[in-house]
Parts: sequence; C-alpha cells; structure tokens
Amino acid sequence: MGYTVNGTELETDDEGFLLEPDYSDEVVSVIAEAENIKLTDAHWDVINFMRECYREDGQTPNFRNMVAQLEEKDDSVDWKKKLYELFPMQPNRQSAKIAGLPKPFGKGGY
Repeated sequence: MGYTVNGTELETDDEGFLLEPDYSDEVVSVIAEAENIKLTDAHWDVINFMRECYREDGQTPNFRNMVAQLEEKDDSVDWKKKLYELFPMQPNRQSAKIAGLPKPFGKGGY
C-alpha cells in the first residue's frame, strides 16, 4: 500500500506508514482521505505538533506524553477526549501516519 502524491508513489510499510517523513501539506491530505478523516484546524494543530516533535526528537511521543505536552501548550482542552475525537484509531499512531511520519516506536511507548 502506497500513496501517490503529485504523481509520485511514496513507499510505506505494511500498515501504511511512510518509510521516510514527508512534510508536505499534500501528503497530509492524501493520507487523511485514505484514513477517512476530514481535516479541520484542530487536526492541523495536532499534525504540526507531531511534526515538530519528530523534527526535534527523531520520534513522536507516545499517547501519555502527547497528552501531557499538549496540555502544557493549552490546558483548556481535555486532550484525551479531543485526540480520540480527532483521530479515533489510536491517536498518536493515526496522527503520526496522517502527518506523513514513519511508524512510531513500540506499542505502549519507549
């Protein structure tokens, strides 16, 4: 399973995660459509957060750390609930996939 973005086939693993990160907005739209996610500004906020984490740390946070870090940025939101509303299929994994990032490490974190 791969994604075609602007005529280029992007390599993925067997779960649909990109093998190499792609930070283009076009890739987000293509993967979100494949995941049946209609993007909103709230989705983009999380996508940009995940991309920032990946650029800084070389990996994305597990769900617990994701919630904690987002709460530091904005504690007026119930992030556990909000993330599952935005990305119902394991928020840290699905948001990383849609952000155009490789598969996160481990099941429960690292």
